[in-house]
Formats: sequence, structure tokens, C-alpha cells
Amino acid sequence: MNQIDFEKKIKFYKELIDKRIELISRGKKPSSLYRPIEFFLESSGKRIRPILMLLSAEACDERKALRIINQAIAIELLHNFTLIHDDIMDNAKLRHGKETLHRKYDVSTAILAGDNLLSMAYKSLTKNLYQNSLLVVNTFTDAVNIVCEGQSLDKEFENRIKVSRDEYFKMIRNKTASLISAACKIAALTIDASKDIVNSLKKFGMNLGTAFQIKDDLLDMTGQSVHFGKKLGSDLVEGKKTFLLISALNNAKDDDLKQLKQLIKNKGIKISEVKKYFNIYRRLGVVEEANKSIQLFTHKAINNLSIIKNSQAKSYLTRYALKLLERSS
Repeated sequence: MNQIDFEKKIKFYKELIDKRIELISRGKKPSSLYRPIEFFLESSGKRIRPILMLLSAEACDERKALRIINQAIAIELLHNFTLIHDDIMDNAKLRHGKETLHRKYDVSTAILAGDNLLSMAYKSLTKNLYQNSLLVVNTFTDAVNIVCEGQSLDKEFENRIKVSRDEYFKMIRNKTASLISAACKIAALTIDASKDIVNSLKKFGMNLGTAFQIKDDLLDMTGQSVHFGKKLGSDLVEGKKTFLLISALNNAKDDDLKQLKQLIKNKGIKISEVKKYFNIYRRLGVVEEANKSIQLFTHKAINNLSIIKNSQAKSYLTRYALKLLERSS
């Protein structure tokens, strides 16, 4: 298996997912509900979770991988449901460089569209689901609950002066990693893999998802000028308790600590101050700390795949994990 084969595989899966997504709301009425859903789904990124799900299914039994396409679509719809509601809660203006749904339409329309996506996700989840149906539905439902808990913690942190690193990790595992973990686990359950493989893929997704979120935090400082439709330093401007800010608070002394405490007190900074705080981060070595944590959780994730016997499928999963964590946007 060479790099060309790998890229073709990822392209094939993404195009397959995109085509299925396009059909989700086409021609449905009322248009006041389904057109906003179409608009949002048209600009919804790299399809990371369903691709991971299909690759996980290959790792269990490559002959059956495409049988879980409906469940993969369900995971993507659930993810988009969370994004719409997150954007409302954060009062975000852009998503993937386009207007957020509540800005283009209105908050009520966005809430209704998100709710309907969740319903559509369950409908897709149970379509042609022949193996471990109760376990799959329970895993999916647990993921919905856990993501909501993670979002609640994230909002709670906005009003707290101090957040520990352990609390941060709990929040990102719930808000981000749990859905990636559920995607990998559901793939294994749907293929009716052994309990050991189900558990290993669940852990793989959790460790990869943790590394993914730390990388996301880091890209707010080191990414391209536009990162998922946001300007660099947006997390600082909004005063978000990211890996970088929490690490900086742990390391800071004297004037640096005073500046960071002022940021928290003010619940963010002015855009004109972003460069100053980036310099504080660099002085305190938080970029290096973030990269070390990303490497640690990535190593754990790849080790979780040791049980997979299909070397090519394992290689695909490993390469895709590394691809996600080497991204610059």
C-alpha cells in the first residue's frame, strides 16, 4: 500500500459521504426547514468522523466496510447538529469561512435545523442495522449525552478563574474525543467484531480525539491565517480555556502571570493584543508542551491498533490519524 492508494481511499470515502449527505434533505418540504440544513451541510468540512468510521470498519472486516455507510452518515449528522448549536451558544459569525446558520437565517431556524439533524441522524443510524442494534443505539445516545456534558463544562469554564489541566482533559474528552471514539466503536459493533477489537477501537478514537483537540487549540496560534473560518488568536480574544492558556497559567510568573490573569478577568483580549499574548505563550514554552501532548496521545492511539491483524487496514488508520494531526488548518 503506497501513498497514492491511501489518498485514493480517503478521496473515495469522502466523495461517497458527500454524495449521501447531498441527498439527505434534497426536495424535502418545508423549504424553510430543509434549505438551511442543505446550506449548512454543503460547507461542513472534511468528514473526518465518518471516514474514521469506515476505516475502522475495514480494520474489522474490509469486505463489510461499506455496509456501515448509513451509520457513518449518522455520525456526521450528529456532529453537524452539535456544530449548529455550538455556533449559537458561542455567537460565532463564521463556520468554514461561511456565515453560521443563525447569522444567515436566525436563531430559531438554526435551533430547529439542528434538532431535525439529530432526528435524521437516528433515522440513518438504524437503517440496515443488523448487528448489535441495541448496543449501537445506546453507544450513539451516550455520545449525544456526553458531548452535551462537554459543551456544558466548556461554557462553565468561561466563568471560572481557574481550570486545572485534568478538568480541561475531561472537557475535551467529552466534547470532542467522545464522538470520535463512538464512531470507531460503532463501526466495530456494526461489523460484529470481537469485544477486544471493539474496546481497542474505542480507545483508539478517544486518544486520537484528545490529540485532535489539543492540535485544534494549537492551530489557533500556529495555523494558517484562516483556520476553520476563524482568525488566528480567536480563542484568546474570546478568553477560552484552551490547552495553551491553561499551560501558560501553570508556567507563568511575575508580569506574565499578571497579564494572563487580566485576560481571564476581562474574559478575553482585544485583537490588537493577540501578538503580545502569543509572545507570552512562546516564552512559557506552551507550544512545545502542546506538541508533546499531541505526540503522547497519538502514540497511545496507534498502540491501541496493535490488536488489528489486517496490516493494510491498520496502516490506513495510522496514516489517517497522522494526517489529521499534521494538518496546518
